[in-house]
Amino acid sequence: MAAKICHHQPPSFPSSFTNNNLSKKPSSLLLNNLHYQTPSFKCNLSSSSSSVITTDIKEPSPVFTSVKTFAPATVANLGPGFDFLGCAVDGIGDYVTLQVDPTVHPGQISISDITGTNNLSKNPLYNCAGIAAIAVMKMLNVKSVGLSLSLEKGLPLGSGLGSSAASAAAAAVAVNEIFGGGLGELDLVLAGLESEAKVSGYHADNIAPAIMGGFVLVRSYDPLELVNLRFPESKELCFVLCNPEFEAPTKKMRAVLPKEVTMSHHVWNSSQAGALVAAVLQGDCVGLGKALSSDKIVEPRRAPLIPGMEDVKKAAIKAGAFGCTISGAGPTAVAITDNEEKGREIGEKMVEAFMVGGNLKAKASVKKLDRVGARLVSSSSK
Repeated sequence: MAAKICHHQPPSFPSSFTNNNLSKKPSSLLLNNLHYQTPSFKCNLSSSSSSVITTDIKEPSPVFTSVKTFAPATVANLGPGFDFLGCAVDGIGDYVTLQVDPTVHPGQISISDITGTNNLSKNPLYNCAGIAAIAVMKMLNVKSVGLSLSLEKGLPLGSGLGSSAASAAAAAVAVNEIFGGGLGELDLVLAGLESEAKVSGYHADNIAPAIMGGFVLVRSYDPLELVNLRFPESKELCFVLCNPEFEAPTKKMRAVLPKEVTMSHHVWNSSQAGALVAAVLQGDCVGLGKALSSDKIVEPRRAPLIPGMEDVKKAAIKAGAFGCTISGAGPTAVAITDNEEKGREIGEKMVEAFMVGGNLKAKASVKKLDRVGARLVSSSSK
């Protein structure tokens, strides 16, 4: 099969429930056509509020005293796929080190250290990694163990490379692994969505590929259904990432988007998104780049807010890129090619265009597709 499908149908719940708690393990999961049941839960996975679940799941014991995890950067939207298409890129991302800490109150987590930035709170209730970690602890019904978390930021904030999702994904996987890895990918995506909802909005096109790796299609949000699109391993694919010294907060960049679109733009973007999915499954870099460059709804609203972006796109394509668009909410520009050396040449032209067209310094790098997603890097046993 070319695609792996995960879905979750939320059952009904009593109206007397509040929305103060984070989500727990869903009641069923379909993954690679293997269906299994978990203990009965009551939940609400509405996109407009936090999830609430009650469960009698047995609390697991830690299998490690400490773990270190990594989650990759992601490129969301991919042009016409606003909020429903994204992919993971290798070589850059965030690390989380998590350890059992007897000085932390049982059932709670503390953030002991953050490196790579001075602009994040150590309060776990206001930190992407902390929110996701708490969500997984609640899913697992952890009440007897306290945890301490250290976050190493490898991604700049507000870069359009899924910085918040990388932190959330690494933290979610860390908590899951330290207790034996009992949760599946969909559970971890749901935990990450708790974090994304509080930081930048309820969208899974960063957190899903950060956890699952590769290309991911969000087929539905209610119920949450994810499709892993497999780009052929025999084909070369390179992402040229050009990041200017400019911050584009996701909430601000979402605020400029139109609330309504014309039927002609809807049809156009739908056809381009379909073409992009087909190109991914076929390993067609030329078709992927063409579709990625063709958004008529989101990019036209956001590009003018990023100095030089329109010039950068033109420069990338003139230099031989198959396509170019804004990565996520920006300001990073992403171009597609199938050759690493050619990618470096394209990156140089994109850097020049940011300076000439936007008076912004920028750095370019060439990355491959990360097919793995968030993973355990190391562990220490009891």
